[in-house]
Amino acid sequence: MLNIYTVCFFGHREIEKPSDIENRLDGLLHDLITQKEYVEFLVGREGEFDLLASAAIRRAIRNYGCGNTHFTLVLPYLKAEYHNNEQYYLDYYDDVEICENAAAAHFKSAIQVRNHCMVDRSDLVVCCIQHESGGAYSAVQYAEQRGKDIINIAQN
Repeated sequence: MLNIYTVCFFGHREIEKPSDIENRLDGLLHDLITQKEYVEFLVGREGEFDLLASAAIRRAIRNYGCGNTHFTLVLPYLKAEYHNNEQYYLDYYDDVEICENAAAAHFKSAIQVRNHCMVDRSDLVVCCIQHESGGAYSAVQYAEQRGKDIINIAQN
């Protein structure tokens, strides 16, 4: 049976020193892809860190992957941006999911519900937390409560 190691990513909409964060992500992703039997990556698409992490994941899969990864965009609900650019998303990610729990929630809480579902599915939470507020910070607090392994890439 395949041993799947699931990793989700959370960070602030705006991050400081993106090139430093990108370098740290590159090293971490290399280690995950080369040391784990199979890695599933879960990302949102809500801000600068999510986009940076997505680009780093794509680069790492291209450079180190050997068919042992799956890269999933998890949306809180069907967004117009996705609907209008569906083929782009399907070409960029291995899979695009709509989180059922988030889609059923009130739109103001949908992202938080989606984040909690991503944490619940994950073995490791990789975050870029540079201040103690916001949705990413809340998601990491939830991960701590659930006893998840957490790496704050902003502190390395």
